[in-house]
Amino acid sequence: MSGSPFLALPGAVVGDAPDEAVAAHYGNPMVEQRRLEEGRAIVDLSDRGVITVAGPDRRSWLNSMASRALDHLAPGESAEALFLDASGHVEHAVHVVDDGERTWLVLDGGAAPGLATWLDRMRFMLRVEVADVSDGFAVVAAMPHGDGFPVELPDGALVWRDSWRQVLPDGYGYAAEVGHAGADWNYAEAIVARDALPALAGAVRSGAVEVAGALALEALRIAAWRPRFATEVDERTLPHELDWLRSAVDLHKGCYRGQETVAKVVNLGRPPRRLVMLHLDGSDTILPKSGDPVVGLKARPEPAAGEAAERRPVGAVTSAAMHHELGPIALAVIKRSVPADLELIVESHGIDVAAAQVEIVPAGAAAAVDLPRLPRLGIRP
Repeated sequence: MSGSPFLALPGAVVGDAPDEAVAAHYGNPMVEQRRLEEGRAIVDLSDRGVITVAGPDRRSWLNSMASRALDHLAPGESAEALFLDASGHVEHAVHVVDDGERTWLVLDGGAAPGLATWLDRMRFMLRVEVADVSDGFAVVAAMPHGDGFPVELPDGALVWRDSWRQVLPDGYGYAAEVGHAGADWNYAEAIVARDALPALAGAVRSGAVEVAGALALEALRIAAWRPRFATEVDERTLPHELDWLRSAVDLHKGCYRGQETVAKVVNLGRPPRRLVMLHLDGSDTILPKSGDPVVGLKARPEPAAGEAAERRPVGAVTSAAMHHELGPIALAVIKRSVPADLELIVESHGIDVAAAQVEIVPAGAAAAVDLPRLPRLGIRP
């Protein structure tokens, strides 16, 4: 991919990984957050990967492997889906939209070649064609109010709309719906031809639309508790841990890789880890980075006089940002057993940053099915 024309806009500052190919901001990330939240700005996500699947068997074939039912996806309809390994761990997360002839998959750019190669190996004798078209197509994002987009899109553009704001009819939500932070998350992505990017950047220059950087989008995403594959996922991630069953998993759908684990954890078990949002102490102006350890202070036994309480690692920061209203915030994945009211510490840049947790996946998240305990053999009541 060539460099984005958005990087030539006034004030553009290149981002850090995983957004190092697009602008982090254009001079004022806080103002850009407000623009984006008010539906007045677009975000350059031209580093995202784009895969197409063509052929008459494309939807039924994708349906057989994905966590969402895609076999009846109508032209223009949006969906989010996960591809899992045999143990239910997340391997890929895709935003899906069909145009009537091809199914389009949008994902974090670094993951596109691997997914395209794997899908191509899974074709067998079916009538499907897989192509990584990231060099020819790009993504711009917005938070539109209503069904439109803040800027006129070129002919042929496809728009994917996020369903995170509510639990899908066949999904499952661990977080309480009342007061959910994602209730106002109006997020959309437009797939456009890459050669249309200069015109979209030109619309920003002319004042037809405003622009926001990746930092603004990340801050709003974190505040909405919205997981992202490039940041929240590691090799052990189960979708339950990130509350991803609300938008990306169909519990009434079977026969896909990892489905047995998904059903077992929902119906009989508990997620081994859980996603939380952290309100961070901003007095040291330190913003943690991905991977910074989250620790808790061991309460028992109580330390002797003059001794510090023992620290226990309980998780790690996955994303952090400075929000225009909430201040410094972060998402972190921590152990299920960590009490919901435990004050946490993030060890970052050699400094202890105090952190108060907001439950997303509750510490007491229980199985959906309450099975009676069976009496032990040889023991009568």
